[in-house]
Amino acid sequence: MNVSKVLDAKGLACPMPIVKTKKAMADLQSGDILEIHATDKGAKSDLVAWSASGGHELVDSAEDNDVFKFWIKKA
Repeated sequence: MNVSKVLDAKGLACPMPIVKTKKAMADLQSGDILEIHATDKGAKSDLVAWSASGGHELVDSAEDNDVFKFWIKKA
């Protein structure tokens, strides 16, 4: 997967991972992939819902040592 940007949102509580994701996505071109790292358990449902509502594609997600990782393709 060709990631265009990595966003470190570890240690941030809701809603900051979404706020930071929205800001990072604004800097990307359509089709670019943003990789997000978060530790807030709420980020999982929040990022899935945010991606869908914005028309973006959640390409993949994973959990690694209490860090949630998401790959979102910009619409």
